[in-house]
Amino acid sequence: MSVQQETHGFQTEVAQLLKLVTHSLYSNKEIFLRELVSNAADAADKLRYKALSNADLYQGDGELRVRLSVDKDAGTLTISDNGIGMTKDDVINHLGTIAKSGTAEFFSHLSGDAAKDSQLIGQFGVGFYSAFIVADKVTVNTRAAGEAQAVQWESNGEGQFTTAEIEKAGRGTDIILHLNEDEQEYLDDYRLKAIVSKYSDHISIPVEMWQEGEAEREQEGETIPATEGKWESVNKATALWTQSKSDISDEQYQEFYKHVSHDWEDALSWSHNKVEGKQEYTSLLYIPAKAPFDMWNRDNKHGLKLYVQRVFIMDEAEQFLPQYLRFVKGLIDSNDLPLNVSRELLQDNKVTQSLRTALTKRVLGMLDKLAKDEDKYNTFWSQFGNALKEGPAEDMANKEKIAKLLRFASTHNDSSAETVGLTQYIERMKEGQDKIYYIVADSYNAAKNSPHLELLKKKGIETLLLSERIDEWLVSHLTEFDGKQLVSVTKGDLGLDDLSDEEKAEQDKQAEENKPLLERFQTTLGAKVKEVKISQRLTDSPACIVAGEHDMSSQMVKMMEAMGQEAPEQTPVFELNLEHPLVQKLADEQDEARFDQWANLLLSQATLAERGSLKDPSEFVAQLNTLLLDLSK
Repeated sequence: MSVQQETHGFQTEVAQLLKLVTHSLYSNKEIFLRELVSNAADAADKLRYKALSNADLYQGDGELRVRLSVDKDAGTLTISDNGIGMTKDDVINHLGTIAKSGTAEFFSHLSGDAAKDSQLIGQFGVGFYSAFIVADKVTVNTRAAGEAQAVQWESNGEGQFTTAEIEKAGRGTDIILHLNEDEQEYLDDYRLKAIVSKYSDHISIPVEMWQEGEAEREQEGETIPATEGKWESVNKATALWTQSKSDISDEQYQEFYKHVSHDWEDALSWSHNKVEGKQEYTSLLYIPAKAPFDMWNRDNKHGLKLYVQRVFIMDEAEQFLPQYLRFVKGLIDSNDLPLNVSRELLQDNKVTQSLRTALTKRVLGMLDKLAKDEDKYNTFWSQFGNALKEGPAEDMANKEKIAKLLRFASTHNDSSAETVGLTQYIERMKEGQDKIYYIVADSYNAAKNSPHLELLKKKGIETLLLSERIDEWLVSHLTEFDGKQLVSVTKGDLGLDDLSDEEKAEQDKQAEENKPLLERFQTTLGAKVKEVKISQRLTDSPACIVAGEHDMSSQMVKMMEAMGQEAPEQTPVFELNLEHPLVQKLADEQDEARFDQWANLLLSQATLAERGSLKDPSEFVAQLNTLLLDLSK
């Protein structure tokens, strides 16, 4: 009986979500049972963990389980557990809001396509609300372990919910679904058993349904006595990772992945491994096909589920994989960690560090194997490539293995897709080439069309085209691969001496013959440039700017400024293409004022091509307009 009833309004985002649900946005309705059974199993896991330090929490009920029961007359389906339960505050906070779920991101992902949008259930912490897919009213009766007072939550999913204090015999939660008239199929025992078998066979606690007893009957002249009804498990109730790999089907692995990740799509690959010896642990690791919505939110935790001797300890244990592998889903079950393990202990535990090393090696091996399937790896890279690019800076011990897994766009392909690996690049290198050339720019087109590539294109030398924000950070830590140095085409000399023809041999002669012109540019531009020299890299453009070999690149400067850090002033080297008609014309220019205007215009053009912006665009426009007016006279 209720003592006092209170009415509350849903969080705005929940009200919006429920409106979508009740209007049948989701096409695969049976997922509601998967979500509610998974939540019930999680409640049991949490009780088991808390009971490690307080055994009294187990009092008043027997073995942990989930039960499904139907009342066909009332049209209700009840999902009950005897897990951790909830207090009144828990009920209001957990069932009245989408806690920590990134609601803005959730709604930005909705497409209006029922099949696609159904994939979002669970992934955003909204699994409970899937109950309203099939029910026009939901009642939750719950009592927290160790508490005497129970509470009831009830809503028809239309903007409000009520809470009331009630009496409940034992701990745990009962979710009572008052089914819509057209959802009566979920009152059928066979239908429910089929759904449990499909989605929840792997859950490590029993999912039970009531089996009616049989009346006394005669059979072949013998009286068969009546049997009493009883609760029977309808799932295997064995932790999937404890079973032999040969006994687990691909479908079971995929369903377990969806359980631990709340993803709808199948995983790209997985690795189930049991280690015995100095360390004993079992790991089940998955590579997803799609990035979670919060992967780039640094405040959100990512990690594996941790079990110790099959006892659930925590979600999102970050200590077992480095941050650049935060997309990996799955679990680890260790026999070497103490049951009362804490987050602080995990951070400094030598066993944890050893497990982290082993699991990192295993994931990199999974990715190396996945890379042999080009289509699957391209799917992986499109979702998680930028995370993997963080690896060389974070994991020095595995830098070479990570570098082998990286993919880039390049001048070899006329596509912005990042599909070229460093191993492939080396296999295609020109005879005598001993460096890997790359360019970092703001966009793929800016990189592809950069004047710095002109000589390389002419000589047929492949260049990696880097245009992601993380790329400058990557190449600052990945300086070589397989003994080959990575060289930016925008910094210092290209080192093409061994590849050049007679052009290189004539460079010194050209420099001497054109020394007056170079000095004239240097005098005119003054402190704006570090040096004026003849370009090795240009064939079509009149000029370009180049960072010194040990200077910070313009992309790194932008990155620092974007992070609010002050970057040191960079003075570029100014390179001239003596074959360009514009430069040849300036060599004969007698009017110092006009020479000054043209020299500064060429510098501004080169700066714009390299950096994508100018400190004073209005000055550039004024220079250009002045010269255009002179030409029109």
